[in-house]
Amino acid sequence: MESFFSNFLQQGITFFAIMDPIGVSAMALSLLSHDITKSEINRVARKSTMTIIIAFFVVLIGGDFILKLFGIGENSLKVMGGIILLLMAISMVNGSTEGKKPTKEEGKDLKAHEDLSVIPIGIPIAFGTGLFTTIVIFKHQVETASDLLSISLAFLVNAFLFYITLKNSIYIKKYLGLTGQNIITKLMGLIVGAISVQFIVSGLIKLSQSYM
Repeated sequence: MESFFSNFLQQGITFFAIMDPIGVSAMALSLLSHDITKSEINRVARKSTMTIIIAFFVVLIGGDFILKLFGIGENSLKVMGGIILLLMAISMVNGSTEGKKPTKEEGKDLKAHEDLSVIPIGIPIAFGTGLFTTIVIFKHQVETASDLLSISLAFLVNAFLFYITLKNSIYIKKYLGLTGQNIITKLMGLIVGAISVQFIVSGLIKLSQSYM
């Protein structure tokens, strides 16, 4: 039971740092209409949350198949996933969101559609490559049913936090302001950076051992 809560806590913090719901909510508001109503933001939050939950279970179930299909080893994925997370962390600390925000051409196309909750808010802003690789790495470390349960619960708790944050994003922006949101994103970036280094070092050690 102690190891379950330890894994749950580690995975929960990792998911929270990578998802960065405060930063995502600010980005979502910048994409949505400035005169959006409370009921409309609730609908966006609900659909975006359902999108990332479905994406999570698709990756959780199909992650191993993807690795086997391309012949990718867990340790290779750890190193590459760690590099992706490290680049994401640097971007978060520097306050850059270019990797997540749509291009000008994509923006014009998106504005022609009323519903942005699935794409781009759900995928790839909330659920991007960082989460994808992290879920696959966690899944590969599963040994028992309780390990699988802890990953699922950790993500579902974060999905709920994401929903609450996005639902109340107008109020969060009002009380925290842009500076407060940027500070939280930078702190999350530091945590993601530390996690990425752990992935890279662990993967490199295992790979070096396999070739010796």
